[in-house]
Amino acid sequence: MTNWYAVGVGFVVMTVIGVVGLAVPGLGQLTAGLVGGFAAGYMAGGGLGRGAWHGLLAGSLGGVLVAVILGVAVSALGAVGLGPLGPLVGGGVFVALLVLALVMGLESALAGAVGALLAE
Repeated sequence: MTNWYAVGVGFVVMTVIGVVGLAVPGLGQLTAGLVGGFAAGYMAGGGLGRGAWHGLLAGSLGGVLVAVILGVAVSALGAVGLGPLGPLVGGGVFVALLVLALVMGLESALAGAVGALLAE
């Protein structure tokens, strides 16, 4: 059974560190994904698989949030004529954002597995 509280906490931790990571050099989205996934896995406990699952869910939620924000930003810039590469990339933006969400989910899953392992 999925512990949605653990997933939510991991997502919030990831979001907060991601926002702080924009302002603090050296602290970026990779760190946010690792710490958020670790928090979700640690709170869920129950072994490697359970921790990886909860980390994956937290990271995927974070990845989807970032993908939506970046997608809206790229669309808005293209709509006002500030995005000269908009027509060039076309649907490639969607693919790039999908890959970003996948990477954030996978790194969080690994961190979640480590968190669950340390919780026991």
